[in-house]
Amino acid sequence: SQEGEDMVLKRIFEQKEKGFYVDIGAHHPKRYSNTYIFYKNGWRGINIDAMPESMKLFNKIRPRDTNLEIGIADKEGKLKYYIFNEKALNSFSEELAKKINTENNSYHIKKTINIDVKPLDKILDKYLGEQKIDFLNVDVEGFDLEVLKSNNWSKYRPKIILIEILNSSLDNINEHPIKKFMEKINYKIFAKQV
Repeated sequence: SQEGEDMVLKRIFEQKEKGFYVDIGAHHPKRYSNTYIFYKNGWRGINIDAMPESMKLFNKIRPRDTNLEIGIADKEGKLKYYIFNEKALNSFSEELAKKINTENNSYHIKKTINIDVKPLDKILDKYLGEQKIDFLNVDVEGFDLEVLKSNNWSKYRPKIILIEILNSSLDNINEHPIKKFMEKINYKIFAKQV
């Protein structure tokens, strides 16, 4: 994990031997992964990433998981995907991609491609079955709210949701659209990494 979020989750779920996660924006089976430690401890889940060929390594390293190459958005179709020289920054967010591309000398957009996207609830309808979700990880570089809005929250309610909220702090988190959305669907903040 990039900021130790997996250790917070590990503590929350320390009594749970077998569990289930959904990781959206999974990126890599180990690097920056909030789910890898759980996989090593016998859990399984669904990993989703939009980057073409991203799931080859997942299929090799994490064969118990369901590994899907698709983007998540509020409706089915195609969206422009910005691919950076650092794959962890890839995004559907044009605003964030252009900001990173112009403000950071180390990272740049290599290319853009059109990617198939589907709502999260349609993916879960197809792959989840009766399985309950212990935690949902959403890290999609500035497109996180769109992903959250694409779920059917009356049908799929993970116990814990870990969300990347860019450019937020404890001082301004209450005004962030993601926090407001999560409160509206009856979730509350448990912890915030700074």
